[in-house]
Amino acid sequence: MADRISKEHRSWNMSRIRSTNTRPELIVRLLLHKMGYRFRLHRKDLPAKPDIVIPKFKTVIFVHGCFWHKHKRCVDGHIPASNRNYWKSKIDSNVKRDKKNLKELKKMGWSVLVIWECQCKNANKIINIIESHMLPIKQRNL
Repeated sequence: MADRISKEHRSWNMSRIRSTNTRPELIVRLLLHKMGYRFRLHRKDLPAKPDIVIPKFKTVIFVHGCFWHKHKRCVDGHIPASNRNYWKSKIDSNVKRDKKNLKELKKMGWSVLVIWECQCKNANKIINIIESHMLPIKQRNL
């Protein structure tokens, strides 16, 4: 299947995709702050520079884009029809790197939470995900 837009326009579109301070990430940060959590952003001393780091509870949060990190339960997590081999290779390497980084963070004693872009459409869902992840950690720290 041929691409519907020119190579130059596709390049322009791709250049607009940010890796930090994305809308889903900003939504999660706003909700965390409202919930009373204090956090740091993109700590370079940790594997994969997690989007959000809550040092008090030794927890990191990744806000993953469904397309870029292959969210299996999401309609946006599919491989495009055009240039399929390139995208499959690119996204599979992202998933492999994610697994390696999660394993490394857990080995260092960090608790890891992944929030998907599609979950950010519902604030209550995000709050429930965060609370269910943080509750056992908070209880251990009491």
